[in-house]
Amino acid sequence: MTPSVATGLNVRNVRNARLRALLPVFSLVVILVPIFILQPATFSYFGLGLLLNLAVPIVFATLAQLAVITVNDLDLSIGAFVSLTACIGATLCVREPWLGIVALIGCVLAYAAIGALIEFRQIPSIVVTLGLSFVWTGLAVLLLPSPGGSSPLWLGSLMTYQTPLIAAPIVWSVVIALVGHLLLMRSSAGVRVRAAGGNPRAMSRFGWSMVKSRAILYGVAGIFGVCSGLSLLGLTTSADPNLALRYTLLSIASVILGGGEFVGGRVSVWGAVLGAITLTVAASFLAFLNISPDWQVGMQGVILIAVLSLRVLLQRGGRR
Repeated sequence: MTPSVATGLNVRNVRNARLRALLPVFSLVVILVPIFILQPATFSYFGLGLLLNLAVPIVFATLAQLAVITVNDLDLSIGAFVSLTACIGATLCVREPWLGIVALIGCVLAYAAIGALIEFRQIPSIVVTLGLSFVWTGLAVLLLPSPGGSSPLWLGSLMTYQTPLIAAPIVWSVVIALVGHLLLMRSSAGVRVRAAGGNPRAMSRFGWSMVKSRAILYGVAGIFGVCSGLSLLGLTTSADPNLALRYTLLSIASVILGGGEFVGGRVSVWGAVLGAITLTVAASFLAFLNISPDWQVGMQGVILIAVLSLRVLLQRGGRR
């Protein structure tokens, strides 16, 4: 291969990589433009607030899924886990706050222990987390057999706080993305644990524990899951054992929509947050139009398929 041809291929690969990185932004713009054309009132402080009302809990759930996907695993229990933490917040955290805090900390520790168990016993994460989804749902039903409970006053005040100039969900999402990016992508600890998905053999040769790395990432997923459940409770003011079951598929779709991949530890925090916002906006707008929730799920699927198709085309173009 001549130097000129190699240079041309490198330039093309860089260009395609940049285009793939911009896909989450492109997908969000494609969704927002027709919304603003059909409903110009949504392009306002209160309009954007309503449109993105449920974005924060979905963003938290997406980052929980991203932490698990970082080690090439898949969490099929995050929706049930979010529902459980919302039920804990609506019951224990109201009646006996100290007990509620202990329960939430226990949930995070249980998540970390599950990650360690998966690595230590080499059990497929899909099998373990699928079983866990029934455990989390069962515990939620024991706590709250029927929809009800209430949100702690401080939590409701926090989630309904109106930020100046920019709608609160946008501010929260940016802050969450920034914290997640610094935690997982920029910190030395984050780079080290992400290597568990990118190059586990090298980690072992350097003496880093795969069990510890997986436990840490699952623990981080547990923390984000707790934040998702509490923020959802603060917005809805009550809980339900089935409150966030859809978050499992939404979180997976958001990570993939944002440029994440199931292998190699390749994820993007900012892309995942943009993916979560895109799916939230699509669902909210269809709800405003009184369209059935079944069609909302279908629309989210169409968005995901379209973006993945574009990504595949760009990857193939880079190999030519």
